[in-house]
Amino acid sequence: MKSKLVLFILLAATFSLSAQWKPAGDRIKTRWAAEIDVNNVLPEYPRPIMERSQWQNLNGLWNYAILPVGKQEPTSFDGKILVPFAVESSLSGVQKRVGGDNELWYHREFTVPSNWKNNRILLHFGAVDWKADVWVNDIKVGQHTGGYTPFSFDITPALKSGANKLVVKVWDGTDDGYQPRGKQVNNPHGIWYTPVSGIWQTVWLEPVPEKYIENVKITPDIDKNIISVKACVNGSAPSDKVVVKVMAGSQVVATGQSINNQPVEVSMPANARLWSPNDPFLYDLEVTLVEGAKTVDKVKSYTAMRKFSTKRDDKGIVRLQLNNKDLFQFGPLDQGWWPDGLYTAPTDEALRYDVEKTKDFGFNMIRKHVKVEPARWYMHCDQLGIIVWQDMPNGDKSPEWQMHEYFTGVERLRSPESEANYRKEWKEIIDYLYSYPSVGVWVPFNEAWGQFKTKEIVEWTKQYDPSRLVNPASGGNHYHVGDMLDLHNYPQPRMYLYDGQRATVLGEYGGIGWANKEHLWEPDRNWGYVQFNSSEEVTNEYVKYAEQLKQLIRQGFSAAVYTQTTDVEVEVNGLMTYDRAVVKIDEGRVRKVNQEICNILNN
Repeated sequence: MKSKLVLFILLAATFSLSAQWKPAGDRIKTRWAAEIDVNNVLPEYPRPIMERSQWQNLNGLWNYAILPVGKQEPTSFDGKILVPFAVESSLSGVQKRVGGDNELWYHREFTVPSNWKNNRILLHFGAVDWKADVWVNDIKVGQHTGGYTPFSFDITPALKSGANKLVVKVWDGTDDGYQPRGKQVNNPHGIWYTPVSGIWQTVWLEPVPEKYIENVKITPDIDKNIISVKACVNGSAPSDKVVVKVMAGSQVVATGQSINNQPVEVSMPANARLWSPNDPFLYDLEVTLVEGAKTVDKVKSYTAMRKFSTKRDDKGIVRLQLNNKDLFQFGPLDQGWWPDGLYTAPTDEALRYDVEKTKDFGFNMIRKHVKVEPARWYMHCDQLGIIVWQDMPNGDKSPEWQMHEYFTGVERLRSPESEANYRKEWKEIIDYLYSYPSVGVWVPFNEAWGQFKTKEIVEWTKQYDPSRLVNPASGGNHYHVGDMLDLHNYPQPRMYLYDGQRATVLGEYGGIGWANKEHLWEPDRNWGYVQFNSSEEVTNEYVKYAEQLKQLIRQGFSAAVYTQTTDVEVEVNGLMTYDRAVVKIDEGRVRKVNQEICNILNN
């Protein structure tokens, strides 16, 4: 009888939580929206590049309130919000705007598991847009600015037994401030989309020992046949030892160790397997911190043996290379937006789906356009074999300034505060993604959007991460720095400039539109660079452009980016509809011509 009563109470609590949430609004949604469990939201481990066995997910229903800037912590709330979906999204259950005159407050309680009592407790945020202040039990534990990167606080001194109170306050001016914000604007139209404010990635707790591994920085070198692993340890002593094991499946294939805070250089077997889109092989890593004879901390990770570079071919054309072989890199412009979750995919299956379809379409690359994804997205690219070109999200301008800059070729003059913030956030993005093998190209500027001090920024990026290529300004004001000249042309591919010293790439083209009436964000103001009315027409136009691209590859293009993976809000030029319900092209025909393009330099 007692067990039945407990089960009844649990079921009643679950029903009560579910009754407090439903998707807001009546716009289109993905099929995954119906699979969300408010008691188990995005339950997958959020940091796959450095994994520990114990953690606690804090996603779920929180209290929220929207108050004018400067108000004190609320004593009552506007309702419930489903974390980690942005307050403007349908899946948050709220779908309200915040704006720069207001602040968004979050509140919940949590209990630390009793078996964590001898550990430090870290509070992690995957991403919060833009400025976050955090309190635990009314004690300020930290502040963070930057909408695209993870951050954490050691909250151990603020904790108490039993229930703990967690409060987060967020301010986000969207396009009213200088901060990077990608395609978000307060007045969505055309290529500009709905704001994303507040928590939009997983919030979680993690127990760690007194001395622990804070980060791992993994650098493969196929020419020297080594993997360098730098373990960043809090409060490390010279005598602390870091031990690295490299595994292929269950077999240990290489080991290495270091002291004095030196990177561990692991010599790989002579037949080390190289990662590529055709063979995305990953080595598992085990990184252990040893103090004396005692194992203090241990994390799991992974890496790949791969190399991104450029080289002049026998016709004198500078080509992009993977693993010292010419490879034409070809993929879609991927904005990573969702009709129900905006910046946040409804489920991990949904997050992986876009990458899987990109592979199905025959591409070998994705340009992640003015957005940074949750860590698991990059893991999916690592596992499936997709090269990533990573954009810096733009900021510090209005759309009117952008177009003025683009046509006049004038670099933006930023305030010292704006410039310092750009550098801070760009460095944090590189640090965040450094160890993910699929990331092959950094793109600090798109077109002329907020472009400033290009030579200086590019040279810093190259120096900070010499293991990757740098695309200085995709389609932007062109300076002879970095590894490539990047042109944009819509709708058809065209080479109107050529660089004999760097790789010449087509960073955007295409934009073939089809407004599929059952799958639109809005019924009216939809657009594409060219418009058609059927899958056959779209596919015919796509293949026509692809055949033109083949000729331009022979003339000098070394990569190309097709716009785009999915429709986004009123843009209807996706290979799929915004809700991912319809593939808008003949997949077989597109895959065939795409594979021909990807393999064109190998024939």
